[in-house]
Amino acid sequence: MPALMPTEIVGTIVWLGAQPEPVENLVIRAVPVEEMPLSFAGFGGESHAGVTRPSCSRVQKQHKRGTEIRNVRQLSLVSAEEMAEVAEKLGLEAMDHAWVGASVVIAGIPDFSHLPPSSRLQGPDGVTLVIDMQNRPCQEPAVTIEEARPGHGKRFKTVAEGKRGVTAWVEREGVLRVGDALTLHVPDQRVWAHLDAVRT
Repeated sequence: MPALMPTEIVGTIVWLGAQPEPVENLVIRAVPVEEMPLSFAGFGGESHAGVTRPSCSRVQKQHKRGTEIRNVRQLSLVSAEEMAEVAEKLGLEAMDHAWVGASVVIAGIPDFSHLPPSSRLQGPDGVTLVIDMQNRPCQEPAVTIEEARPGHGKRFKTVAEGKRGVTAWVEREGVLRVGDALTLHVPDQRVWAHLDAVRT
């Protein structure tokens, strides 16, 4: 029996971007691209690419900072609709997706930031991204937005809670292009019954 269920939910790539250089002084310097060839290490030449990465504060309860671990944060995926909601709450006419360091902006998938971990997004040529988990809002987009649009960035972390998208890694190589359709596949299992117990 297959472990993943194809769904009829299909999203459309509306923006692709890359960060050629690591973030400095909390300011993201991302650039838009029209297509994104992906290897098992992610998008070549991008600061988040690599089969492995040094561990960070997100996994500090599992690994000492700087420990080499599997890179499941090769790509940052966000929802066009959720980013529009964040922009509106920040008083912006639109969100520049480069400000949030997005790799892939997808329209048409509901409740995007809460997709089940291990879900897949599959493109026309078979390229497949595995969702790791929800991405938590951080200070870098707040500082970047504030630099670009003074008075609008400081509330980003609060406003973007639960709408910051997800991180992902490449399961099958291929190419993403603006306008491509991505089909959602979800794990065929129920939600873990003890989730509320570990949250308290």
